[in-house]
Amino acid sequence: MRVFNDDKWLNESLSFVREKRDIASKKLDNWEQLRELASNIKAHTITHLDNYLEEFEAKALANGIKVHWAVDAKEHNQIVESILKKHNAKKIVKSKSMLTEECELNPYLENRGYEVIDTDLGERIVQLAKQRPSHIVLPAIHLKKEQVATIFNEQNSDATYLTNVARAQLREHFESSDVAITGVNFAVASEGAFVVCTNEGNADLGTSLANVHIAVMGIEKIIPNMQDLGVFLTLLARSATGQDITTYSSIFKKPSKGKEIHLIIVDNGRSQMLGSEKFEGALKCIRCGACMNTCPVFRRVGGHEYNYVIPGPIGSNLGSSRNIEKYGKLAFASTLCGSCTAVCPVKINLHEQLVAYRGVYKLNVKESKDRYYKLTAKILAKPKIYRSLMKLAKYMPHWLYKRAWGKERVAPKLAKKSFKDYYESL
Repeated sequence: MRVFNDDKWLNESLSFVREKRDIASKKLDNWEQLRELASNIKAHTITHLDNYLEEFEAKALANGIKVHWAVDAKEHNQIVESILKKHNAKKIVKSKSMLTEECELNPYLENRGYEVIDTDLGERIVQLAKQRPSHIVLPAIHLKKEQVATIFNEQNSDATYLTNVARAQLREHFESSDVAITGVNFAVASEGAFVVCTNEGNADLGTSLANVHIAVMGIEKIIPNMQDLGVFLTLLARSATGQDITTYSSIFKKPSKGKEIHLIIVDNGRSQMLGSEKFEGALKCIRCGACMNTCPVFRRVGGHEYNYVIPGPIGSNLGSSRNIEKYGKLAFASTLCGSCTAVCPVKINLHEQLVAYRGVYKLNVKESKDRYYKLTAKILAKPKIYRSLMKLAKYMPHWLYKRAWGKERVAPKLAKKSFKDYYESL
């Protein structure tokens, strides 16, 4: 199955989500003040992260939560497996967690004989399709309902019907699972409690039925207190999907009688961003996906064109921070229009960070490509030559387009008249 084949449809779908975000934000007179407050809370927490993590651990342990620390993805996965072995668990239901995607937990466990079922509908679709999520909030946004029907081996492509099919199948998995794994949206230091936000209730159902709950979080998920939580819950859903609030926002503070909660706190390269005036702001991210919904590049190419697990502007920043040689090129996948910064609920200066990463990245260009760059520079320096070549662009052979750029895309339709020609004709 082709990963993505309709950039117009994706652009329109994400534009719709962006519009919902704008409508929801304008309902609040203090929206900009909330963004500023959230940004300041995160900035304060990041600069005092060691203190808040220690406070959170102490309170969580006192509440009966078993706390584990993982320096990287490998240790994270090993800790998860050790918990599963302790409980002789073989089947796991998992709610959406970009951290487990980052750590490649599913293939790690599957290669060792465990059955892992993603229970978020979008995640379940891409799991069955053997794809990775193309968006952190809308993981199957690149697929149309007809493609989903094919993945489900169904003839009926009605969205409600397909949802009910998935619901019936997932219900069986919930009832027969041994362990539930969730991500963490926020961890409240003063309470030793963590918050999981979903729209489908799958995290709640999984953790209610299983006797063992494994929650995983990056070190940056910490916030100081419950009052701060109200600020972030107000911003999160409105920024992500245009809702007033996420349907289910569940606070886990202590395990029920006879059950266990294990919380794994993961670094995996995050601490190396601390202390960097230019780059540590990316740790403010609350994973709402608003920057992706507004990014003109993401809306045209989709998340699978990014080679880091988190796509879009925030992914380009986080990937570059993790491995500049491997992911640094992502900093160039941006128009630098600043729209991502304008919608970020915690006011991360995303486009400015991308510019900074471009400066850090040492682009190793092959000699043959270097010649093309020099030729392009000469053409762009000569407006008459550039305009002449643009008039010939519509005659570019289709096979050349496919070879250069369009293996997974539909060829764009060029306007019959350029804007300059139109302007001059007025």
